[in-house]
Amino acid sequence: MKPGLTRREREVTDINEILRILDKAKIVHIGLIDGDEPYVVPMNYGYTYENEKLTLYLHGATEGKKLDIMRVNPKVFFSIECDVEPFSGSVACQYGTSYSSIMGKGKAVISETPEEKMQGLTFFMKTQTGLDFDFNERLVSAVSVIKIEVSEFTAKHRPKPINA
Repeated sequence: MKPGLTRREREVTDINEILRILDKAKIVHIGLIDGDEPYVVPMNYGYTYENEKLTLYLHGATEGKKLDIMRVNPKVFFSIECDVEPFSGSVACQYGTSYSSIMGKGKAVISETPEEKMQGLTFFMKTQTGLDFDFNERLVSAVSVIKIEVSEFTAKHRPKPINA
């Protein structure tokens, strides 16, 4: 059994559907541990899926709290969702929300070289815009790029009930 997945009937295993979720959603919530306190930050992301391996790419300022936390503890948990649509029913327990989601865990690696940053930003912009961009060392020197090497993930879909 995959960790964290209790509603097996909602599990998504078709990689094409998982990639559709990754393409459609634009925000990832990154969970970090700051000492003994949780810290969650929403961010835009890019991704690659190659050789059955998911990698997420983030970018941001060259300094700040999330980078400080990742340097001490690179373990991350993430959550992504799209197709969120509330629905109603005739009684309280028939109300709910349809959605598609992915969640998982991995290790954050802060890119050090301009080449690593350019590669990460290329994936980031392709996911966010569908377009290809060129980057140079001057552009990438102004940002940090974080690669999340995903070790495991699950995907779910809760459809809207037919009678809702």
